[in-house]
This record gives sequence, structure tokens and C-alpha cells, in this order.
Amino acid sequence: MDYVRDIFESALKSRVFRSREKLLPDYVPGFLPHREGEIRRVASILAPALRGEKPSNMFIYGLTGTGKTAVVRYVLSKLEASARESGSRVRGVYVNVRYRDTPYRVIADIGEAVGVRIPFTGLSVGEVFGRIVKKISDQGYIYIVVLDEIDFLVKKRGDDVLYKLTRINSELSSSRISLVGITNSVDLIESLDPRVKSSLGEVELVFPPYNAEQLRDILESRAKEAFNPGVLEDEIIPLCAALAAREHGDARRALDLLRVAGEIAERLGDVRVTRDHVMRAREEIERDRVADVVRTLPLHSKLVLASIIAVTGGGRGYATTGEVYDRYRGLTAKLGIETVTLRRVSGIIAELDMLGIISGRVVSRGRYGKTRVIELTADVNALVKALSEDITMGESVEEVWREALGKRGSMR
Repeated sequence: MDYVRDIFESALKSRVFRSREKLLPDYVPGFLPHREGEIRRVASILAPALRGEKPSNMFIYGLTGTGKTAVVRYVLSKLEASARESGSRVRGVYVNVRYRDTPYRVIADIGEAVGVRIPFTGLSVGEVFGRIVKKISDQGYIYIVVLDEIDFLVKKRGDDVLYKLTRINSELSSSRISLVGITNSVDLIESLDPRVKSSLGEVELVFPPYNAEQLRDILESRAKEAFNPGVLEDEIIPLCAALAAREHGDARRALDLLRVAGEIAERLGDVRVTRDHVMRAREEIERDRVADVVRTLPLHSKLVLASIIAVTGGGRGYATTGEVYDRYRGLTAKLGIETVTLRRVSGIIAELDMLGIISGRVVSRGRYGKTRVIELTADVNALVKALSEDITMGESVEEVWREALGKRGSMR
């Protein structure tokens, strides 16, 4: 097993990375290029907390990778530092709702952040709220509670928790809570209860996407901290910036490309990061993105996707909506669960199309009318792997894959 030890020893003295974590999504740098205006705006909204006044609730939205989380966490860290220096009673609480997508876990995380011990399960949401109120009511603190990616909670569980949080100050004596909601869904606020919308959206900020030149500046800033000198070929940063700019100006995508390209170079034992490493990284990230999307799909959407895989022979051919629906009914019957209507399955197919997993084109068949032609556009292996992680579907995924492979043979 000497080769395992060699791998570990080479990791201790990387020839590529100086500090790999500087490229990770949750790293907050000391300098955020091209977000000075947004930093000033967020800071000015939260600044009254230093005087013991509750800041306005804030709703921030924009596409993925536009710096929303980084700006808020950066400003929050500076606010807490200023509070310590001035003796102000200000504390920040950050919760990523994507990984705590039940009302209980979201409130429990807030409770634990303010010093309330909450069991993993067993209490009602109302009981957890009561414990939080009791703990902080007389402390005289201003709490800035940041709920990141709140669309994951609202779409799955509704906005009851947000309503409770926007009304919690009426139950507190001297402490106050200010809410900052962050979302990638630009139309989420329109779907909220009007009472939540008016309270949470006291101030609304929109973060615009970065262009290729701005992404280049961001990558250059991070690359100086992350890589050893001379590791990156000259074209690497412009290439990563250009590729990410096509993805709606996504800085996270650009940073992921650069980091994964470095990791691939390191695994191969190369001392320079090249264009080939970037293109390999692009393929690897795309597979991971697809898997993440599929994991979050509702069960019936997964069943429809599995049906498309089966009918198209794993992407070698195409399917019609009727064919997909027939196969979907077979899967639901085998699993012993309810079957949704053909109209709903058509809606699910349209949703999968919007996510970029499939392509659904309407074509004319002459006197037979029009029909939708469905094709897979994502990597089928990544789809099958993600679907197989759903314990409800069980052996059905294996059955679907065997069927797809069988159809591939007949399509040759």
C-alpha cells in the first residue's frame, strides 16, 4: 500500500495549490471586486444596529453566483467587528436553508445560534419559537438573521416560518430581530403571503450578473491566494471567465472551474494547469450539477425522468409524451403509489425541459397532428446515479437502466 502513502505525502506538498480553500464557495475573501456598491448599500441598511436600533428587513435576490451570500457575510463580519469595538450588542445568525429545508431545522439552527439547546426532533415549531423568545427577550441584542436560499424552504414547506419570524419582535422585550432573505429565484417574493411580502421586503436589492471582464478580475484576485506562482497558463483565467459568463455571469461557476481544473492537474501529477484541464473540469462540474438537480426533484418528477430514460434507450432515441406516460404508470403501479394525470406529467416534462435535463420539441406529424418529441440532454450516467440514491424508487432504477440498455441494442 505504499502508493496510498505516496498520494497522501504528495497532498501535503501540493505543487499546484497554495491554499485551495480560497476557491471554495463558502470562503469570504477580504476583497470583493465589483460589488462595492452592493456592499455599501447592505452596510448602510444594517448600520442602525450599532445604535441599538432594528434595521429594516431586507430581501436580496439575483441569479446564482452574483455575490449575494459573499456580500452579506462580509458585511455581517464587519458589523460584528465594529460592534465589539464600540460595545454595541449586535450578533449575526446565518442559516443556509438549502441544507435545513424543514421549518423545524431552520428554527432549531436559529435557536442554537442564540444559545438555546434544541433536540434534533421531538418539539413543535411553536415550542422552539417559545424557547428562543424566552432566551433572548431581555438581552437587549439586535440579531441579524440571514436566511440564505429561502426558496428551498418556501417551495417545499410554504412561508409559515417566515411569517412567524417577521412577527417575533412583538413578543420580545428589549431584543430585536432583523431578517435578511437571500434567494436565486427572482420571482419568489411575488409568491409569498402579502403579509410576509410586506414585512420581509421592507428593502429589496437585486444583484446583477457579472460580465466576463468582471469575472476575470474576481478569478485573478482569488488565484493569487489559491495557486502557487507560475502554475496557471496565461489563457486559463480568461477561459474560465468566458465560459462562466455564458452561464449568466456566475462567479461561483467560474471559481469551481478554476478549482476543479487545478484538482485535475494535481491528480494527474501535472505542474501546470492547462486548457485541457479546464475542459475536463467543465464536464465534471456539469455531471455534478445534474446530480444535484435530480436529487432535489419530487418523487413523481424522478419517476417521469426514469421513464424517459427507459423509453429513449438511455438517450439514444426519443420518446413521445404518451410513451413516457405509459411507462410512468407502470412504475407507479409497481411501487404501489398514486398516479398523477397525463396533464400533470406533461407539466413535469416541461419543468425538466426548463432545468436543462431534457429537450421537449413540438413537431408536426402531418395529418396525425402535432406531438412533443422528448430527448435527454444531460449525461445519462449522472442521471441514473442520482436517481438510484432515492430509496423509494429502490430496484426500479436498475430495472429502468436494464430496459434502456436493451432498447439501445434494438436501436443500432
